[in-house]
Amino acid sequence: MTIIVLKPGLQTTIQGRPRTGQRHLGVPTCGAADPLSMALANRLVGNSSLATALETTLTGVALAFECDTFVAITGANADCKLNGDPVTQHTTIVVRRDDQLTVGSAQNGVRSYVAFAGGLDADEVLGSTSTYLPAEFGGHNGRSLETGDELRLRNAAAVAPVEETPVEFRALMLDAWSLRAGHSCETKCVMNPDCLFEHKFKVTNRSDRMGIKLDGETIRTDSDGQMPSAAVFPGTIQCPQDGSLFVLSVDAGTTGGYPRVAKIARMDLHALGQLRPGNTLTLIERSDADAARELQDKHAYWQAWLPDISQVI
Repeated sequence: MTIIVLKPGLQTTIQGRPRTGQRHLGVPTCGAADPLSMALANRLVGNSSLATALETTLTGVALAFECDTFVAITGANADCKLNGDPVTQHTTIVVRRDDQLTVGSAQNGVRSYVAFAGGLDADEVLGSTSTYLPAEFGGHNGRSLETGDELRLRNAAAVAPVEETPVEFRALMLDAWSLRAGHSCETKCVMNPDCLFEHKFKVTNRSDRMGIKLDGETIRTDSDGQMPSAAVFPGTIQCPQDGSLFVLSVDAGTTGGYPRVAKIARMDLHALGQLRPGNTLTLIERSDADAARELQDKHAYWQAWLPDISQVI
């Protein structure tokens, strides 16, 4: 039932379902930065889309197995090996006792997801096993994995049919992203609104599970980038005093004091987890009505492979 961490990589954490309904208490959403990729991995090992799995960041992870199980790897493109032999992402991998699995460094995208039949056993806090690093709770002792950590399967007897993700349902890892976005509470404060949409921004090195800073067009606001603290959510785009944009992600806090000049549409939030420093991002303007309709269309498309897609995006 045990899986040993041989090499933890830059930041590998346990993630599962988000923490919902508690933002008024100051509890962030947490969960997978790219929940669609995690759902695809879980689908291949017979789990529900939000079953607890591993999320790697940029440099992958290496694991040793003390049990037989089924594994799947999705997300960022990476070279993966089982006992030194190449294995393919987006397929169910049969793992035996004493096997070693290596997920290599991300070549495109940022985060890979490793799912296990039956899911991982992890610390559940406030209704979720997801790791929240700033407060050090959930997952595995509230922290990133370290060499020698022992992970356990929630259901070691779980089995899965060997499958592969159909090509049309394999999420693309890109260098240039176009995400749908709409107006937010302080969009009217922007003095040069034409610079928000249809312009290319560059993802900077200041990017993590809290948020992503963008370089590019300087946004000017009539509030000089300051305002009384107000509610924010994953996908909220803030504009600090320097005129750059900051896109909030899954671990962002629940309030902020910078103008909320735009918001990533719900159907594209999952892509934030794969924005890599050096990538470009263009915000494609959508009205609230258009975004709602396109979310329904996206759900209809994905339901053929992920029946519980409405819980994911």
